[in-house]
Amino acid sequence: MFQRFIDDFKDSTGTALRLTSLAAAAAIALFVSTSFLCAAVFIVVLEKYGPVQACFTGAAIFFVVTLIAAISYMVRKRQVRVQAEQAAKSTAHTLLADPMLVAAGIQIVRAIGIKKLIPLLAVGGLALGLMASRGAAGTSTSEAPAE
Repeated sequence: MFQRFIDDFKDSTGTALRLTSLAAAAAIALFVSTSFLCAAVFIVVLEKYGPVQACFTGAAIFFVVTLIAAISYMVRKRQVRVQAEQAAKSTAHTLLADPMLVAAGIQIVRAIGIKKLIPLLAVGGLALGLMASRGAAGTSTSEAPAE
């Protein structure tokens, strides 16, 4: 069971490292190409309209590039969050469906006795409900902007 967690961690770490290096290379290439594009547009606008309009044009180009980068970052962040939620649900489901876990639960019930176990399960269910409600309240406030 722990080996699967370790393998998943290794895979996710390797994937994250590859994606980060590709993103860094793409960002550097985008910066260089945008710089040359901005320089070319600056020279054309400078010759035709003047220095102030050329500076405004360069600023507009970089503003558009910044907007595109910010939007793509937010979309990717949302995709990662949805994938993490789905993985958490899948992991919880597979842990509860594990036959070894069910067998251990049955042995615990036999060892302790059903009459002593009912109050423990009630307290555990109450604690689980409180944790779930606290987690739901925490996610709704964390989605608000921090600014």
